[in-house]
Amino acid sequence: MDAPMLPMPAPLCLVTNKDSVLSLDRTALAVLRSVTQPLVVVAIAGLYCTGKSYLMNQLAQKRTGFPLGPTVHAETKGIWMWCLPHPRRQGVTLVLLDTEGLGDPKKDDDDSDAWIFTLAVLLSSTLVYNSIGTIDQRALEQLRLVTELTEHIRVREENDNPTSNFVRVFPCFVWTVRDFTLQLRAGEKALSEDEYLDDILRKQTGYGKKDKECNELRSCLRNFFPRRKLFTMERPAADADLQRLEELREDELQPGFRKQADAFCRYIWEEAPVKVLPGGHQVMGSVLAGLVEKYVAAITSGAVPCVESAVTALARAENSAAVEAAVAEYQRGMEHGLVLPTASRSALVAVHWDCEQRAIALFLSRAFADHERQYHAELVCKLEAAKDEFCWHNEEASEQRCHAVLQELWRDVELRLQNGDYVAPGGAQLFKEDLNRMLEEYKRRPDKGVRAEVVLEVFLREREGLAQVLKATEVQLELVERQREAAAAEAEAAEARLEEQRRTMEEHKRQLEQQLKEEQRAWLEEQQRVLEHHKKEYEALVQEGFKCEAAAMQELMTQLEKEKKNRKRDTWISSALNILAPFLPGVAGKLFNKLWPM
Repeated sequence: MDAPMLPMPAPLCLVTNKDSVLSLDRTALAVLRSVTQPLVVVAIAGLYCTGKSYLMNQLAQKRTGFPLGPTVHAETKGIWMWCLPHPRRQGVTLVLLDTEGLGDPKKDDDDSDAWIFTLAVLLSSTLVYNSIGTIDQRALEQLRLVTELTEHIRVREENDNPTSNFVRVFPCFVWTVRDFTLQLRAGEKALSEDEYLDDILRKQTGYGKKDKECNELRSCLRNFFPRRKLFTMERPAADADLQRLEELREDELQPGFRKQADAFCRYIWEEAPVKVLPGGHQVMGSVLAGLVEKYVAAITSGAVPCVESAVTALARAENSAAVEAAVAEYQRGMEHGLVLPTASRSALVAVHWDCEQRAIALFLSRAFADHERQYHAELVCKLEAAKDEFCWHNEEASEQRCHAVLQELWRDVELRLQNGDYVAPGGAQLFKEDLNRMLEEYKRRPDKGVRAEVVLEVFLREREGLAQVLKATEVQLELVERQREAAAAEAEAAEARLEEQRRTMEEHKRQLEQQLKEEQRAWLEEQQRVLEHHKKEYEALVQEGFKCEAAAMQELMTQLEKEKKNRKRDTWISSALNILAPFLPGVAGKLFNKLWPM
């Protein structure tokens, strides 16, 4: 089980924005990499001096932490990070990202707003957008950065960014409107907060430039963020008290605001999902740290961050580390579970099966985007090599023990040979009796291990000439029988090794097939969510009278249905399994192909 997250005492600046140049803080990255649990990543963005940091401190269940600004100057610069144990979900870490305020007049470069907002979208699993007043034309215009996301983010390496691609990688969207004073009504009908947001995002007929821009923004919000939530909050306290908001006791805040802020926090704690990569792999600290490095490097080089490229590059390092971690887990388990020499090869193999299963499971839990199964194949080879090494050490320990026992037991025979006892009359019979006693005692001695018969056969063969000299015919026949038994034992061991390799391949196939089916299930669920979202959007466009946009949406839905139908077939799973075969060592590869032919 992953170690529990130790709470950071205070936030750290993860991304620094100095003179509109982004850079990363190495201390913050190291802290992030140390988190070995799945991450719920909540980022907040919005205009400067609108109370974003206060909400993040509430999510952290702290009065202070992210700095609050009592003046007209923005306090937060860049992106600040706070990693904390999740207050509701065991084994999960909550990562809070507080971004610098948008629209700060002291900033000379509008691009820094775009890139900070882009990073908030790319890194989070839930994006909170914080504004003040109401959601009107001006509020929508302030969210213009959403319409520019297609210029600042590429989902695929190919220059092809359909809406359905953004839906798969974008976070949930939560809009918090502070100092909200309006009644949630449409005419005589009372509206919930979510109904109010849907009403605001309904496309309006109009042909002016402003109308088109606002409709484009509405479309982007609807298309990019299928899961949306709105929270409206009244003013938290009297104007005179706002400057010391973090010092106010709970009972000094407006009751309505306390209730609304509590509802917001409960929603985030209970509903905000774990951050996942395309394909459903849960993101942990090392992966998120790698992503922010890739994205910031792309931005500072003047390129557009690409999700697929970042994930592919990151997968190479993470999958190599997953292989090494799995092999290390296997070796620790074998070293802990074995006392060499083992009584039999099957005793070693029993420990091997258990350790191998755990190693494969660990690798599959950490590896992602291993589409060619290159790293899984590397794991197969390394586990096989590690097992062979343990078998070699086991045989070596057995041989050392057997040689020591035989040398001890042969000592008396050696003394009689030196004394000439066996060349006297009746010496051949005496030699036979002494040898039989020695062999019986050798059988009784414990802990000789897997090479007991082989070492004995070699030992006796080396003394075959002695039996001939002493004319001990029965002893010679005994030596021949021992050689036959040793050869049979070696042949049986070779057959056992083939069976072990077959079982190893079956275990790799079983766990990989299980993971592939889980990936297929997750992909189909995601595809269904995208389809349902587009269906809802299609119906809205028809209702709003935008027939051309509705027809384009219908065409996209048809394509997505075709992709879903093709993915439901299991043939791609067989293809993925067969990719492993060329990477396997000789006998194992042949076994794999025999068990699962192309």
